[in-house]
Amino acid sequence: MTRDKSQHETGLGTLEPGTRQRAQLPARIADIAWTALWVLVAAWAVWASVGAVRGTTAWAYSAAAWVLLAVALTMRVLVVRRRTRT
Repeated sequence: MTRDKSQHETGLGTLEPGTRQRAQLPARIADIAWTALWVLVAAWAVWASVGAVRGTTAWAYSAAAWVLLAVALTMRVLVVRRRTRT
């Protein structure tokens, strides 16, 4: 019984110390965290804007949400640029 080489190379592979997948793990976790943060802040910004238009929420919540979204996106772009330089 032989193993197919293409089956062995797909997926994350082993996460043992010293492997490529283990070295990439912190960057992948950071990507997931940044994406989750961005999605939550974007949803909050849209929700606050709709509430402000309807008159149920103050405009300050909407403005704060959009500012936080801009900061999160700027930080994400800076992190990606710094990671690709090194």
